[in-house]
Amino acid sequence: MSDDTSIKLLGISGSPRKGSTDYVVNEALRYAQEKYNVEVEYFSARAKNMKFCIHCDYCVRKKEGCVHKDDLVELYDKMLWADAWIIGTPVYQGTLSAQTKTIMDRCRAVVARNPKAFLNKVGAATAVGGDRVGGQEPAMQTIHNFYIISEMIPIAGGSFGSNLGAAFWSQDKGAEGAAEDSEGIRTLHRTVNKMIKTAIAMKSIK
Repeated sequence: MSDDTSIKLLGISGSPRKGSTDYVVNEALRYAQEKYNVEVEYFSARAKNMKFCIHCDYCVRKKEGCVHKDDLVELYDKMLWADAWIIGTPVYQGTLSAQTKTIMDRCRAVVARNPKAFLNKVGAATAVGGDRVGGQEPAMQTIHNFYIISEMIPIAGGSFGSNLGAAFWSQDKGAEGAAEDSEGIRTLHRTVNKMIKTAIAMKSIK
C-alpha cells in the first residue's frame, strides 16, 4: 500500500521496437522499485498510434488537450501522476528517435492547459546507440532541454561517467547487447539513485 510520501516513477521508451531501449527503461524501473520501493508506470512508443504535433494551437485556444485523440492521451495522465520520469531513446542519426521527439512535442497540449503541470517534477534521460559513441549525449541533452522548458528538474548520475544520464552501447544486439554493457548499467543505476533521491527531496519540500 502506497502513502503520500512514496515516489511515483514513470518510464517512457521512445523506441518503435521491443529491444534495447525497452530493456533499459524497464531495468531502471526494476532497480528503482527494488531499491526504493517506488510505484512505477511504463509507456512504450512501440505499436502506438502517435501523430506529430502540427502546431495548430488547438490546445492553446481550447485548453482541452490535443486536437489528436490518439494513443498519447493515456500517457498524459501518467505524466501528471508521476513525481519523476525517465525517458529513454534509441539513437537515430546521432540524436533522438522521431517517436521520442513526438512524445515531447505533444506535451504542449498539457502545459497549454496548465503551464505549471510539470513544475518541479524530476527528469532523467537514457540513450542507447549501436555504436559506443553514436550520439547518446546529444540525444540525452535534447531530453534535458525538454525538461528545462517544461519547468522540471533535470538530473543525471553525476561526474565521472554519467554526466548527462545513462549512455548504453547495444552493439546492435538489442536487449541482449544492452544487458551486456556493464558500464551502461552502472550509469543507469547511478542516474536512478540521483533521480529518486532528488524526487524524495522535492516531495519533502512540498
